Amino acid sequence: MTSTSPARTVACPECGADVEIAADVIANEILPCADCGVELEVTGLDPVALALAPEVEEDWGE
Repeated sequence: MTSTSPARTVACPECGADVEIAADVIANEILPCADCGVELEVTGLDPVALALAPEVEEDWGE
């Protein structure tokens, strides 16, 4: 028996808009904010928590 829980929303830490979180979200998943476009990282699952995703920097072998 599978249970499907509905999607939920969490406030974007950048702009405060509601970000829809799928029921099958996983930790460290990157999600976009539909309002401000910033990338968010799922930092917690119970309860769901979002933080600004870290910027990926090129090190070019330095």
